[in-house]
Amino acid sequence: MEPAGLSSSVGEALEAAMDALAAAGCESARLDAEVMLAQATGWDRSRLASQPEARLPIGAARDFAQMVRRRVRREPVAYILGRRGFRRIEVLVDRRVLIPRPETELLVDLALELGPSRVLDVGTGSGAIALAVADELEQSRVTAIDTSFDAVRVAQSNAERLGLDDRVDVVLRGPSSLMGAQPDGHAFDLLLANLPYVSEDEWEGLAPEIRDYEPREALVPGSTGLEAIEALAEELLSLAPRPPVVALEIGAGQAEAVSRLIAAAGYGEVEVRSDLAGHDRIVIGR
Repeated sequence: MEPAGLSSSVGEALEAAMDALAAAGCESARLDAEVMLAQATGWDRSRLASQPEARLPIGAARDFAQMVRRRVRREPVAYILGRRGFRRIEVLVDRRVLIPRPETELLVDLALELGPSRVLDVGTGSGAIALAVADELEQSRVTAIDTSFDAVRVAQSNAERLGLDDRVDVVLRGPSSLMGAQPDGHAFDLLLANLPYVSEDEWEGLAPEIRDYEPREALVPGSTGLEAIEALAEELLSLAPRPPVVALEIGAGQAEAVSRLIAAAGYGEVEVRSDLAGHDRIVIGR
């Protein structure tokens, strides 16, 4: 897409962008174009829809053209905008962390069902899960841990920006340090985890938005895709006191294997829940 000039209208800019994005293989070309133009102009999407003849300021047109060029290269819209909505909050994201997915909200739904006082979020990334839980459960205190220094910095920034840093502790941890995650020694009521679960064989088949832009270490733990979950299950065996409920997000075809791991970690009641698409998405141990 060529940079739009002073005479470009909203409608013209959107049409050109949609054509370019569709040609590049972007499945949601219209939505992507509208969201990026809203960012460039500072106008909401309803205004863009109702005023297709409105002229774009040259600065907004230039910014929009740059965004479209990035999206044509299949960079995710969330990275282009620098933010992603997740439940009631919006978190800042960049290439240091995964982009929060709607299916991950199932972990937050479980927290709302249980109403825990103390929650441990393992592999917090941007902090989306921990911050959404704290936002919706005002009585909860959440410890969010990650092995990535970059992710911890992003999560801390989001906690401060959302005014939740008084109830969300973001902690950098080593590969095996759940024992030290809770500084005052109190037991967690609930452990939530969205760990890497993509296998080596699956990696090359992922969409370019994921494979070329999101952090590989946050997606692929090893050859089988189960390595990080296996390590967590092993840690749980030695964790005292152990959280009475654990819930892990899983990938396609992993429900049976992860259920066995959670049962072997000492959780007698194991449940699998599906996402809105009908795919097994979280394994819960009680």
